[in-house]
Amino acid sequence: MNFKEQGEGPAVVLIHGLFGSLDNLGLLARPLSEQFRVISIDLRNHGASFHSDEMSYPQQAADVLALLDHLSLEQVAIVGHSMGGKVAMQLAKQAPARINKLVVADIAPVAYPHARHKNVFAGLNATLANPPQSRSEAEAILAQHIEIPGVRQFLLKSFAKSDSGWGWRFNVPALEHNYANIMGWPDDQTRFEGPTLFIKGGDSDYVLPEYTETVMAQFPAAKARVIAGTGHWLHAEKPVLFNKLVVDFLSTGG
Repeated sequence: MNFKEQGEGPAVVLIHGLFGSLDNLGLLARPLSEQFRVISIDLRNHGASFHSDEMSYPQQAADVLALLDHLSLEQVAIVGHSMGGKVAMQLAKQAPARINKLVVADIAPVAYPHARHKNVFAGLNATLANPPQSRSEAEAILAQHIEIPGVRQFLLKSFAKSDSGWGWRFNVPALEHNYANIMGWPDDQTRFEGPTLFIKGGDSDYVLPEYTETVMAQFPAAKARVIAGTGHWLHAEKPVLFNKLVVDFLSTGG
């Protein structure tokens, strides 16, 4: 499992979302590293981490737990965005004694509709069918399926040249094969009793009022904050405010 460390102090693990990499939360890692030991990770099938045909949340949580064991970290705080937030929540449930604080950015412990990324997979599969020889060629192919330039630019952060040519760092076939797992939620019965902060983008539809009951049933100590004027990428849209919420919570308990 690929990871990067910076800073010293109590350990904080940062977990990116679907199609991302450990660089995605870099704007948070820098201020956190002034008082914490920050460990940014690439989840399986992303970045420079290993590829696997299987990708359930219990498996991904076990991956992170194995890394904590490797680094001899008995207890950490954990911050996850989107899919990474689900991994973080699952880890907190599987190994509650190892997690002292949990921050979940714009995702809820619920199953989501399976059509959210249909156009993204269409674009990615088009690049696999006709492999581009440059980033500009890849963007042109993606643009036939993905209208929003920001989404294309986000995906292209994981498009890189290697000894075998240009390609995606994330494992497109495995992500598509496991998409139902990624959008789903395996367990809404168990609880994590520790301090938890949910941060929602004010304009995002990933965390809705009707999810409050199920959130509190699973995370009874949860607090919530909303960053107005932001969507799902709240940490990139208003990084100063997002970082302050996270740092304050991890430093003082919220």
